[in-house]
Amino acid sequence: MPVSFLNEDQIRRYGRFANEPSSDQLVRYFHLDDVDRAFVAEHRGDRNRLGVAIQLGSVRMLGVFLEDLATAPISALRYAAEQLGLDDPDAISTYANDRARARHIPRIRVRYGYRVATDPGVSFRLSRFLYALCWTGTDRPSALFDRAASWLIA
Repeated sequence: MPVSFLNEDQIRRYGRFANEPSSDQLVRYFHLDDVDRAFVAEHRGDRNRLGVAIQLGSVRMLGVFLEDLATAPISALRYAAEQLGLDDPDAISTYANDRARARHIPRIRVRYGYRVATDPGVSFRLSRFLYALCWTGTDRPSALFDRAASWLIA
């Protein structure tokens, strides 16, 4: 996919944590309520529970699952580990190399109703949204990219 129209900041931010989340963002995206805790508890081992919690918070905040869990912010790891009663937030490093991670992403999608952008219903509505923006405005492609990413996260 051509991305030459994106500026360096957009490339750096998309699908990654550009900065450490603020305390408000930690509470908003990484807080585990009772339903979340029950789902996370279904997974065996501290590293799996922590990994699922981080993936859940990441998809809530970024709209994507992290490819490289080593890029997860330390504050998010500590916050999730504290909620789960784990002493070792570094357990994520062993989860990052575990094959179980590939099985957790579809489980999170099914449980929480997340859909991929290529899903026919999602891609149709996104295309319609972008067509309307193009028809009624003069936004540059980089601005349309930001609007599309925000729409997908919402």
